[in-house]
Amino acid sequence: MQSIEPCIEDRTALQRLEESLWRPETRFDRKLMEQVIAPDFFEFGRSGRIYERADTLGAAPQPIDAILPLPDFKVRLLNADTAQVTYNSAVRSNGIVDYGRRSSIWSKTARGWVLRFHQGTPYLP
Repeated sequence: MQSIEPCIEDRTALQRLEESLWRPETRFDRKLMEQVIAPDFFEFGRSGRIYERADTLGAAPQPIDAILPLPDFKVRLLNADTAQVTYNSAVRSNGIVDYGRRSSIWSKTARGWVLRFHQGTPYLP
């Protein structure tokens, strides 16, 4: 299957949105996240836990020390209105860096891109 290349506007929007999930000032902005996270969103977390939309929206604010821009960020369109985003994450906490391979599925709606699914898998660099 050959993927469709995203236009620069879509790629830029998706990178900005994905990185907003790693910035505390946007990640814990409930009003913004209610617009970004689709009603049917769920996640397979890096820990193996399953998170639903309510879990994600209800997360308590905390520091996030992620490396930005997101390493190895890629976008491929699965169709004109569905994109898969992949990247690696590196997050520092208590002097330890946790690494993850990440994949998100975004849908384009009349009001913009919304996050439908996310998965994080730990890895050692």
